[in-house]
Amino acid sequence: MSHAPSPALNARHQAVRRTLASRGLDALIVTSLPNILYLTNFSGSAAIVVLTADRLYFLTDFRYLTVLHEAQGTASACPGLELITVEGSYDATLAGVLARQPWGRIGFEAAHLTVDRYHWLTATIDADGPAGAELIATERCVERARVRKDSYEIATLREAARRLSAVAAAAPGEVRRGLTERDVALAIDRRVRLAGFERPAFDTIVASGPNAALPHARPGERTITEGDLVVLDFGGVYDSYCVDLTRTVSVGAADTRARDVYAAVREARDQAIAVVAPGRSRFDIDAAARDALGRHGLAEAFGHGTGHGLGIEVHEDPRISRKRPDVDTEDEAVAAGMIFTIEPGAYLPGWGGVRIEDDVLVTETGVEVLTDVTTELVEI
Repeated sequence: MSHAPSPALNARHQAVRRTLASRGLDALIVTSLPNILYLTNFSGSAAIVVLTADRLYFLTDFRYLTVLHEAQGTASACPGLELITVEGSYDATLAGVLARQPWGRIGFEAAHLTVDRYHWLTATIDADGPAGAELIATERCVERARVRKDSYEIATLREAARRLSAVAAAAPGEVRRGLTERDVALAIDRRVRLAGFERPAFDTIVASGPNAALPHARPGERTITEGDLVVLDFGGVYDSYCVDLTRTVSVGAADTRARDVYAAVREARDQAIAVVAPGRSRFDIDAAARDALGRHGLAEAFGHGTGHGLGIEVHEDPRISRKRPDVDTEDEAVAAGMIFTIEPGAYLPGWGGVRIEDDVLVTETGVEVLTDVTTELVEI
């Protein structure tokens, strides 16, 4: 379970309800588990929520009843929750709830409901539901509320970043000649657990030598050797919230090329963070990193976005990236309360790569860097 206090949960409910009202929806079926966690603190593996103007119907099965009943007696109780026990099929239970209510326009999360389930629910509502009831596809009703963190989320992510920074400060000591990438990844994962995280936020990346040219390399059996640059990318889940950090270290003294590429990426990281502020275009933040690398002849070596949102999921909005003419129709600005990564990199096939990543919070006046570990090139 997450531990957001009841007033925070209530504020989240009201934000989503305002969205439903603006779209003329009587109810919203929430099937995305991260969205359910955001609205209720529930972190189990099976549930459906139906949010209305004054109620939150929570459907789950026997496995989670005790923990839910216990949570309702705490400061983290979910306000307005009406618990409905699923004894057979989740969808059949949901259909039963819908059939008993006078709702006409019922929203569902289009990105999280399969076509097969949609057709089944539509047919069932037509047969058994109130006259005129219809399912309405929605996009990001809850995610739009999630993008700006409340005070509880900010405090949680700030603490998570502090813990991950301590892991990052110690991680270079796990990189030793003769070890494999897999050895180092296991050692870092152990440190993540010992730091109080529930689990790693994703599969830890340890990419050495030429493997560092692969942004999402998987740690394998390659032996770390003298002269390697080694990219260490890891994260953790703390009270259901994700943080993410990357550093690149040199095994032995770095040569001139390694120092130059590292310095360029570090400059890109610094320049991107320097322009983060409320009202700033996310595309401008990305451009600051990209322009810095371009000045060093490394524009083509940076192919991914500069950052991604952090929260219940390790990759969520906002996306700090180049504008895609076919997708991005608005010049979206970042706002106070958003938390995201800044992670420029340079990847040179056959040689290696460098990535430096930190987590930042947009404040009312600028930016706060949540992760705190040196960005100097560490030589081990």
